[in-house]
Amino acid sequence: MKALSAHRLYLTAALTLPLVAVHGMAHADPVTEEDELALVYGTSDSVSIATGNLQALRRAPAVASVITAADIAAMGATDLDQVLESVPGVHVNRTPNSYSPLYVVRGIVSAYTPQILMLQNGVPITTAYVGNKGNIWGGYPVEHIARIEIIRGPGSALYGSDAFSGVINIITKGPGEAQGSEFGARAGSFGSYDGWVQHGGKIGPVEVAAYVRLGKTDGTDAIVDADAQTRNDTLFKTHASLAPGSLNNQLKAIDANLDLIYGQWRGRFGYKKRYDMGTGAGIASALDPVGRQRGERITGSLAWADPQFTRDWGLGASLSSQQYSQEVSTMYQLLPPGLTFPTGTFPNGMLGAPETFERIYRLSGFADYSGFNNHHVRIGAGHDDIELYRTTEHRNFNYAPNGTPIPLPAVIDTIGTSPFMLPQRRKVDYLYLQDEWNVAKDWNLTAGVRHDHYSDFGGTTNPRLALVWDASFDLTAKLLYGRAFRAPAFLESYGISNPVALGNPNLKPERNATTELSFAWQARTDATVNLTFYRYDMKNIIRTVANIIPGTGATYANTGDQKGRGVELESNWTVTRDLRLSGNYAWQRSTDQTTHTDAGYAPRHHAFGRADWAFASGYQAGSQLNWVAGRQRAFGDARPVIADYTTIDFTLATRNGRNQWNFALALRNAFNADVREPSPAPGLSLPHDLPMAPRALSLQASYKM
Repeated sequence: MKALSAHRLYLTAALTLPLVAVHGMAHADPVTEEDELALVYGTSDSVSIATGNLQALRRAPAVASVITAADIAAMGATDLDQVLESVPGVHVNRTPNSYSPLYVVRGIVSAYTPQILMLQNGVPITTAYVGNKGNIWGGYPVEHIARIEIIRGPGSALYGSDAFSGVINIITKGPGEAQGSEFGARAGSFGSYDGWVQHGGKIGPVEVAAYVRLGKTDGTDAIVDADAQTRNDTLFKTHASLAPGSLNNQLKAIDANLDLIYGQWRGRFGYKKRYDMGTGAGIASALDPVGRQRGERITGSLAWADPQFTRDWGLGASLSSQQYSQEVSTMYQLLPPGLTFPTGTFPNGMLGAPETFERIYRLSGFADYSGFNNHHVRIGAGHDDIELYRTTEHRNFNYAPNGTPIPLPAVIDTIGTSPFMLPQRRKVDYLYLQDEWNVAKDWNLTAGVRHDHYSDFGGTTNPRLALVWDASFDLTAKLLYGRAFRAPAFLESYGISNPVALGNPNLKPERNATTELSFAWQARTDATVNLTFYRYDMKNIIRTVANIIPGTGATYANTGDQKGRGVELESNWTVTRDLRLSGNYAWQRSTDQTTHTDAGYAPRHHAFGRADWAFASGYQAGSQLNWVAGRQRAFGDARPVIADYTTIDFTLATRNGRNQWNFALALRNAFNADVREPSPAPGLSLPHDLPMAPRALSLQASYKM
């Protein structure tokens, strides 16, 4: 690895030197009231996502981060995206299609970024169609989140497909975290309004937690100055483009959760609906002020667990389901009225309405055995039934052999003639084994392996090894290795009629192998420093490649490899009982092995810093800085590198107890930085990238009984 440049060395020193300096100083103001600090900041020193068992974060056999509800409140976050941007090695990009967030971990980014596994209460919320969390995402509220656990690096040995670059587990508030009743409301910039109520308590022997939230926004007023139709206008001498124009980010939202606990049984039910939702920068990267869509996700799970079924055995089982649909309420205007191709003119615009409906059922069970001396063994098995059971499409065009749209005199139903995809079904059976072995005093070895068998492409086996050494009372070192895979999404395997990206049923999974070396230093009782080095090697990357016959579009294929390496540094320091400082810095290089160029679009440098100050009586102020730099273009994209940016946010909030009002004021991007996320290569559709939200203000009020 090349030497760090001067400005990176300065940044590294800024994050670590204060902690080193205070290590030798007298502790003038000792923090002894740990319970009170926990009430202010929450506890984040344990994690369950690394092995399935709760354990100390610094000794967990993974590079993991934990963000608590108290952390979320302190940073004034109103959405999951704002929280994840604070995690070292994680950056939130966006796609033009529906303005959906892409969670880029350690430089691994693609059109839909399905390489990150999203869990809600330990259950995948992956969708079958494109393989990610779903394009009609529309944000994720944070009021009902108890904690978020994030693994950076492979997790397939436990979680199977998509735990490729990392795993994000959102744990919602249960009866223990949502005791009593709370209601709140928030208003903010861009016509944004939210209201919610949550309650935790008991009904007879049953513990109950419930949450309901309603929201709406008109969306950011960021301007796109050139779009896909701008280029068409240049080529065909027309004036149809709606650019310059604003993004179409309006939406309405409903979220609800119900959590029931009875003895060793737990039932969870979730509902997430986004409707009257705009198309971002357009489904085809052409501004679309009229298209409206809706997405609906219904989740349910029933789990039973007994960690002490017998003296040496713990058992558990769960059954979960997800129903997910992506529908069009007003037809997408893929390209605006007046556009002209050599095949003809579209006086009403190029219109389309593809819809997908899917359901997923998951059955799993595990057994823990601790009867062997110095060993904790877990064995688990499961079955997934993944079905895209219905597709529909209406459009006013067909395709010429070379892929150029041909206008039709009216909108037609294409499912019976040229469907974009037929219903598909996939079944997965898996078995995994994990052993946590206390090799010697202060040495622990976690070894695991999982085999997944897919009904459509066969099997894949993925191991992991993690050696954890408590080198001293204040220093822990970890050496980690793991392999991961990502199964092809249904769109990649079975797409039919879109010549721009035809499916390929012969696709194999993407593969990734990662090695990590990590150090956790307890610099003082109130200060920590974590340092991680990593390398990864991706194989069989799924991309579109041009068809053999020129001018006939492209097909998905396993092509190309990517290698990456990086460093992540993070530190936290509770200076006094009233002041906490935290920060992190991530550096990465990801190289496309086919072109030997930067893989593109992920920040080479990413730094985040935060200060929280509790003052007066029941007041807290915070500020945070987010610096994103060094984003290169992918091969074939001749545009200049993406501009760096720095945003600064401020929060002011009350921290009163029960039966009192609390208020929070948040100012994001306070100095109105011009923030842009990269549009896909070669940049002909959105040449000046995708603008992010300008300065935004929100005011929140809540009352807890």
